[in-house]
Amino acid sequence: MKIHPNDETLLGLVRALADQHQALLWHLADCMPCRERLRGLPRPADGPSGASVDYDAVFAEVGRLLRQRSAALEAERAAAPALCAELWAAPEGEREALLAEPRFHTWGLCELLVDRSREEGLCDPARAGVLAALALRLTDRLPRSRLSRTAGYRPELVEDLRARAWGHLGNARRLTADLAGAAEAFSIAGEHLARGTRDALEQAALLDLEASLRRDERRFDEALRLLGAAVAAFLRNGERHRAGRSLVQASLVHCYAGQTEEGIADLRRALQLIDPAAEPRLLLCARHNLIDCVTEAGRYAEALALYRLALPLYRCFPDAWTQNRRKWVKGKIDLGLGRLAAGEALLHAARAGFAAEGAPYDMALVSLDLSLLYARQGRTAELKQVAAGMLPVFVSRGIHREALAALAFLQQAADAETATLDLVTRVAAHLRRAQHDPDLCWPAG
Repeated sequence: MKIHPNDETLLGLVRALADQHQALLWHLADCMPCRERLRGLPRPADGPSGASVDYDAVFAEVGRLLRQRSAALEAERAAAPALCAELWAAPEGEREALLAEPRFHTWGLCELLVDRSREEGLCDPARAGVLAALALRLTDRLPRSRLSRTAGYRPELVEDLRARAWGHLGNARRLTADLAGAAEAFSIAGEHLARGTRDALEQAALLDLEASLRRDERRFDEALRLLGAAVAAFLRNGERHRAGRSLVQASLVHCYAGQTEEGIADLRRALQLIDPAAEPRLLLCARHNLIDCVTEAGRYAEALALYRLALPLYRCFPDAWTQNRRKWVKGKIDLGLGRLAAGEALLHAARAGFAAEGAPYDMALVSLDLSLLYARQGRTAELKQVAAGMLPVFVSRGIHREALAALAFLQQAADAETATLDLVTRVAAHLRRAQHDPDLCWPAG
């Protein structure tokens, strides 16, 4: 071929190739070493027509198109934060009109909305769900193209993005206790992923999210299987940080299943993989969970050493959500080490913080730790008060019958001034386990 191929020729070449050969072509377009190796190979004999293809020219043109698309994508990503802010600031009833404007129809904005949904999931699940839903509505408006050019996006890549958005919508539903809605979202995400590129990392990311649902459904073995597959896929593809994130998830599953030592092992492995610069809050989450697990295992001196190492990181996150949990775990450590006054003060501060934060369940769980202290010190009046305050909170949160029976038993014993330290310890342990095991029976005797 003596002239550069036009777009129709390139498009015909790409469409004529099988999927695996298309992937090879895109790789060759960007990889100079592979192109040099290709030049050194013997060329096959010309066909009957005597025509030959100048593959260097083909690869050069595909490379140009890829570089053009890459530059366009970077421009989209740079513009996405302002578009996202404009979209979010608009009243809900006006967002649909904005979504109809072509300037919002960019991959960069869809991608950012999905990422923001992931970031908001822990602190504001409702907001996370809205962001994921906005991303889904935008994916339906993205222009399509068979080639990765500025004119549009490859349909299979859009399917991957749509699967990602459905996955985070499912996670937001899970976090708001809509487990049936979450299961539906994950199923739809899987359907879109099957129509996408079959990228291993996209599949691993969805497995990681779905594992959280299986954990909340108490299908612990399945959750660990999904997370194991995700970790393996991330590591095979050089994604150590994302593997670390999945291991943090696996540690929670182990802890929910009552396997504290396995959870500690997962967290120690996760800390070796997490990139602190990439996601400092994930690093803090792993360190905090490790401190809490070691505390629950009764290894208070070790927990204190880990806490002191984590203090600079805690200070990087002054938000109430983080600091209330820091005070809570430090209060438990102090109580375990016999620093009763300091521990009590921290638990009171944490409980007040949870009340201000609007987190009544965590507030009630802190009250359990205070009840242990009051029982140990024989402070009957305070034990009565805290036991009476916990029951309405657990009732309002729909805690199951067996857990309510344990709490009612404690309140009755406190009122009768017969609540011993052993009884309070058993009730507290039962309620913590019952949080993740509705079938756990309360042995009142």
